[in-house]
Amino acid sequence: MLLSQIVNADGSLSVVAREGSEAAVVRGAVSTYALAMEALEQGRGLAAVIAARGLGEAVDLVALAAAGRLALPITHPDLTHMHLTGTGLTHLGSAATRDAMHAKLGETAVLTDSMKMFQMGLADGRPAPGQVGVQPEWFYKGNGYTAVAPGAALTSPGFALDGGEEPELAGIYLIDADGTPARVGWALANEFSDHVTERINYLFLAHSKLREASFGPELLVGDLPLDVRGASRIYRDGKAIFDKPFLSGEANMSHTFANLEHHHFKYALFRQPGDLHVHMFGTATLSFAEGLTVLPGDTFEIQVDAFGLPLRNTLAVAPALSGAVNVKQL
Repeated sequence: MLLSQIVNADGSLSVVAREGSEAAVVRGAVSTYALAMEALEQGRGLAAVIAARGLGEAVDLVALAAAGRLALPITHPDLTHMHLTGTGLTHLGSAATRDAMHAKLGETAVLTDSMKMFQMGLADGRPAPGQVGVQPEWFYKGNGYTAVAPGAALTSPGFALDGGEEPELAGIYLIDADGTPARVGWALANEFSDHVTERINYLFLAHSKLREASFGPELLVGDLPLDVRGASRIYRDGKAIFDKPFLSGEANMSHTFANLEHHHFKYALFRQPGDLHVHMFGTATLSFAEGLTVLPGDTFEIQVDAFGLPLRNTLAVAPALSGAVNVKQL
């Protein structure tokens, strides 16, 4: 089952469920978050809650996307309680991309920190069920205010040196009343980053990740395929200037999802009841690694058939700051 949210004429949201090509509004559902909370409170699966409510009016998701009426597939009513985070160096092939960004001339025989961490994942990122493996690289992107709807622009700050795509899978989680994380589903994500800033010095990684991100437009409820295959594309003036395969799923990863989930939710901070988490799991496909510089107006597209509609966002750049940010004294 695929879930999405559409914006109604009065600004309210409706939840749309889709199986195959048929999509329809979930009766009485005001948001995906409310449906997920209902499922937790009742101790039932999300699909069962939707089945009990039933489906109403049929909708054309392609037409709604073209009209700009697709919202993020899930949000929190209080955006400060929605966390966007991620892990890197988790995919087979991701180390080569990152290593090329961070290696220094004349040091090709010396393992970079990126390659060392990748090798740690290869050695101990896939522990037996119930066991704990090595922790991955982890980063914070922001709260719900940094989440951008599918079809909208990803805006690079005026001080940024780059604004490039990172096609990824995201796990969507809601924390139960007893502090237990519950996975709502999976979504395509664009973990938008500043790779030029990151390349200056690996310790700038934290700065480079404090950018907007997008996910959706549809949320996959249920099991994730082991081998996820799609494409990452960039369009300029209607023509594809970048088109590469996008691989994910555990068959293409050096870590299990269970291990990555453990190392995020082991922190009590991330187990607060009612909080929503969008956790992005890394990638091995970057246009930046191919030497491409994206420009304002370019369109990013991430497409995987199992996730329904492709995720599309344009690139925008905010005006530069005029001088330093001043802090006032109270």
